[in-house]
Amino acid sequence: MQWFADLNPIWQAFLATCFTWFVTALGASLVFFFKNVNKRFLDGMLGFAAGVMIAASFWSLLAPSIEMAQQSNVPAWLPAAVGFILGGLFLWAVDKILPHLHVGFPLEKAEGVKTKWQKSILLVLAITLHNIPEGLAVGVAFGALQVDSSATLAGAIALAIGIGLQNFPEGTSVAAPLHRAGMSRLKSFWYGQLSGVVEPFAGVLGAIAVIYIKPLLPYALAFAAGAMIYVVIEELIPESQIDNKDVHIATGGAMLGFVIMMILDVALG
Repeated sequence: MQWFADLNPIWQAFLATCFTWFVTALGASLVFFFKNVNKRFLDGMLGFAAGVMIAASFWSLLAPSIEMAQQSNVPAWLPAAVGFILGGLFLWAVDKILPHLHVGFPLEKAEGVKTKWQKSILLVLAITLHNIPEGLAVGVAFGALQVDSSATLAGAIALAIGIGLQNFPEGTSVAAPLHRAGMSRLKSFWYGQLSGVVEPFAGVLGAIAVIYIKPLLPYALAFAAGAMIYVVIEELIPESQIDNKDVHIATGGAMLGFVIMMILDVALG
């Protein structure tokens, strides 16, 4: 791993988000092995993704933002509060503009600007919305290594691993419904992995932003946290409980995801 530690943080962010994209593709690859993915399993995995994102938002993003602010002349809560709200507002604005369709909903329930795009494209765009803040979070974490002495490589890697783990069900949640609707396995996989392609771009952008605009770091960390929590509340939790009589599966998945991400961040960070 020494070769990775010696890289520029921007390259580290790029490679880390390529890893998270790869895990998205792994999730999408389930269509090659199973004709149908069990709905309860998928709900549990979506809950798991939500739990990981909630834990990462605090331990990897909000807590470091507050600690950095305590070393400056501004109130410790200000960067975290401002960045968090702006992150949520950014996702809300994109949600209103970008055409997309959440998993489990009929085509007429598509959100954003009205379009005649195919259902497959709208599904991919919905998951892409999830991946923008995730890529930003990983990029900001690696960019912080060059800006803040308290930031650690192990902590940034822990965040990338956690985001990668929760990307697995996101790839599945795109590919499986498309295959179930009659699309070929290869095409379903292609669309599933495509939802993660935005993460390397977002990761590099996040790293560059905090490296070259150093005072932005605590705000950027909180911004990524706000965007991730918006995704959890607006999309992941509702999607995990659509037509599910046993909501405890998704809840249990969320609890498990939270604990695993907490352990990763505390143990490695």
